[in-house]
Amino acid sequence: MDPSKSGSQKSEPSKKDSDKKEKDEYRLRFADVGPDAKQYDVPTELMRRPKTGNATGQQTIVNINSYLVKNFPTTKVIQYDVNIGNGNEKRGLIRMVWESPQLQKKLRNPNGSTSWIFDGNKIAWSAVDKPGEMKMMIDLDKDKNIPPREGRSNTHKISIRRTGYVNLVALQAYLNGTMAFDNSVLEAISFLDHLLREDPSKRMIAIKRSFFHSKITARASIGGGVEAMKGVYQSIRAAQGGKLIVNVDVSNSTFWGPWKLTVLAAAACGSNGIGDLSRATQKTEKTQGAAKTDHIFMMKLRKLNKAKFHVICRNYPENLKKKIWTIKCFSYLSSHTWKFDLNDRSTGTVRPNVSLNEYFKLKYDIHLEFPHLPVVETMKKGVAFPMEVCVVEEGQRYPFKLDEEQTKSMIKFAVTRPSQRKADIQGGLNLLNWSEDPFLKGYNMNIESSMLATQARLLAPPAVEFGGKFQLKPMYSGRWRIDQKKFFRPNSQPLISWGVCVVNGNGRDIVDPTEARAFIADFVRIYKEHGGVVSNPTPLITQGGSDIGATILNFFSQIGNAYNKRPQMMVFMLSSKDAFQYTRIKKSCDCRWGVVSQCMQNAHIKKRQPQYISNVLMKFNAKLGGATSRVPGKSPYGHFKVPTIIVGADVSHASPGSMQPSMAALTVSMDALCLRYAAACETNGHRVEMITTSNMEQMLMPLFRNWMETVGQGRKPAHVIYFRDGVSEGQYQHVMQQEVRDLKRVWTALFGNDNRVLKDIKFTVIVASKRHHIRFFPQKGDNNGNPQPGTLVEKDVTHPFEYDFYLNSHSAIQGTARPTHYHVLMDEMDMSASDLQNMIYEQCYQYMRSTTPVSLHPAVYYAHLASNRAKSHEDISASQGPHKATEDRKALEHAEAIRAAEAIGGLMMSSSSAEKPPTETKPLLPMENSNGICWGMWYI
Repeated sequence: MDPSKSGSQKSEPSKKDSDKKEKDEYRLRFADVGPDAKQYDVPTELMRRPKTGNATGQQTIVNINSYLVKNFPTTKVIQYDVNIGNGNEKRGLIRMVWESPQLQKKLRNPNGSTSWIFDGNKIAWSAVDKPGEMKMMIDLDKDKNIPPREGRSNTHKISIRRTGYVNLVALQAYLNGTMAFDNSVLEAISFLDHLLREDPSKRMIAIKRSFFHSKITARASIGGGVEAMKGVYQSIRAAQGGKLIVNVDVSNSTFWGPWKLTVLAAAACGSNGIGDLSRATQKTEKTQGAAKTDHIFMMKLRKLNKAKFHVICRNYPENLKKKIWTIKCFSYLSSHTWKFDLNDRSTGTVRPNVSLNEYFKLKYDIHLEFPHLPVVETMKKGVAFPMEVCVVEEGQRYPFKLDEEQTKSMIKFAVTRPSQRKADIQGGLNLLNWSEDPFLKGYNMNIESSMLATQARLLAPPAVEFGGKFQLKPMYSGRWRIDQKKFFRPNSQPLISWGVCVVNGNGRDIVDPTEARAFIADFVRIYKEHGGVVSNPTPLITQGGSDIGATILNFFSQIGNAYNKRPQMMVFMLSSKDAFQYTRIKKSCDCRWGVVSQCMQNAHIKKRQPQYISNVLMKFNAKLGGATSRVPGKSPYGHFKVPTIIVGADVSHASPGSMQPSMAALTVSMDALCLRYAAACETNGHRVEMITTSNMEQMLMPLFRNWMETVGQGRKPAHVIYFRDGVSEGQYQHVMQQEVRDLKRVWTALFGNDNRVLKDIKFTVIVASKRHHIRFFPQKGDNNGNPQPGTLVEKDVTHPFEYDFYLNSHSAIQGTARPTHYHVLMDEMDMSASDLQNMIYEQCYQYMRSTTPVSLHPAVYYAHLASNRAKSHEDISASQGPHKATEDRKALEHAEAIRAAEAIGGLMMSSSSAEKPPTETKPLLPMENSNGICWGMWYI
């Protein structure tokens, strides 16, 4: 039970909205799902943990970055409603009023201590019972020793009113299993969560449950004026065994560099120094009332709007050096052209049209070095400063999407081996300093200082079977080689009608016809060694032109005419990574011609490395209907005793602020062994997490019908397993209420809306998530200190009563491995824990384009791939040019980089935008299915 878990990446809500959402999510976990759901036999409660855990494999001891709460408060805790000003004041003002010495003096105990905890918005807690309503007027100018100013009051009212009590006894009863989860348990956990946060938030930079100390924690510049900083994350949760634990992990986030504003602005704009920035922005000055076109630098400078700074320059008054100003905007005027009337108080005269440059020379005896830079306008009307006297305040979070280079640098900064991560976590514990936390002491809350150790299971690694029934046993290495091995299943039809298009363009790596033929000769030879069936070993090779649309059209026609048959495969050799070109190729091949395609970079074509060719052939073969390998099973249905379909579901969102729609992807296994998966994708509104009913029906109906015609031979499956990715705990009942209901409705629709069909199909629903902070530190790990593949944790850090577990199925190449958290919401098949968990683990060895087991069940992994690939199916005309496609492709690459970073762990990134997306989304272009591309692995 972790109140901090979140679903997909979203722009940050307000604290008030966040707290309300958190409470609503917990209530929904146990909400009645309504009569329509009951019609489709959806349970109203989530599945309980089986009495017997996994008995296979061997025991192993794993330390986990969680710490046992030895005791928590049992004294009465009173909850208060706090109202400041008109109730809608900004967060900064609320904090200043609450922290005012005038108020804190009144709240202090007679001995000078305080037990008051504040959530920074509307709720406070205390061990002190203050009946009635306490009202005060807080003069913030008085706190700053500023004399009263006529007509400019800085006084704010605050009222504190008791609203109830936190029932900590209810929390203990819930942990003991004698009471169901309800709102009183939620309120108790919320109080303890804020109790943990109170002291660190006073000493450090607080971002929700993460804390950063700019003077102590590691930091590094990642370009563009942005610094990465390492901090500590902590979250309290209820756990199996009737206990509370605190999960502590490394957290990484980005901040503006606390530098001189000139330096920061030059870096943020990507200019060649301050002089270059000055020369470029001069062109945008407003003179004689006429505005010139924005230079790109002026647009980039807008990112710094709302950043805070202080002023440092010679002869500047000491009492003003600590004053914090906020950037409103960067003016089109420079210090030369920003003019005002100077009121000389000593003489009582007014000097008209004094420039900012002249003012600083007269007032402070300063000759500005860069007087042509844009002036910094502040939130205070009429107050502006030259950029070169401003210094940006420390600890200001960078609220925008990182670019490609920044993302690479951020990942490099965040990736650490287990030994270093463990040391960083200990450093975070030292920062938190629980033993000396005055608030924890005041409420008698004690937490163990050593990591929790649990008895885990190390599941036996399966064999991997290739063609010719050849089997290899990777044991615990988590990797194997593909060379000299035949694919378990070669292409379904002999490869005859195919061709190669060399698109050299203006790229650096130019491939001539001789090099192309030599590569294809090696490609065909190695494919045949892998068991590929190639009836035409010398395909058509043609040269592409500058118009990629015309090139694809001509290429398709040339292949069809050459072999008198629709093309089976179109291969492209590309000289560059041009996103627009790639998008056009995939859109044309998938949606116009319905032919699978394979793109390769010319740099690899020239090298002709066998390992690279084999890696590409795993995808090539899968697109042509084959399968790389499998884990041998004891049944004709592989891991299952009855005909089974596996469905993977994922909803991906564009980066916050983007106008791109969310994308729903569904994958469906298309053979008896659940090796191959077809995929369907569709737009799903803007930042809508639940897959819509229409999407479930439109995408699943044809895929299920095809499964019954081909795999089921006219019969329905006996078992459907639904893997859902990326939803938070609070959304589990939404999945049950909406998506599982729709899943069942699709099956009844396939049989004339006959609900009796559901009696013959058993459904299993599992949520798979990697958005968590649990890490394994095994006493006996691999060479890097990571857990070995197959490490399974079923207790101590799992849910107190529901059925969940953590499984590390992969071998981490770099960084600290992040296990996948699986939560079983329902299982009508009543599989044993051993059968279900081993099935998931072993199927991770069947991922089609890898020679290692993957960290996530393949059905979900394929849904990620399909969702990303389907971006090229957006209904955007070529007339919109490469910029839109390039932007979309970069967004995809950014999302993939973030996903890779999250697999390693500990990355915090955010973005913001004031622009609202449209209410409706345009559907994707349909794929042309003459070749049956919709039933294959077009996305891999």
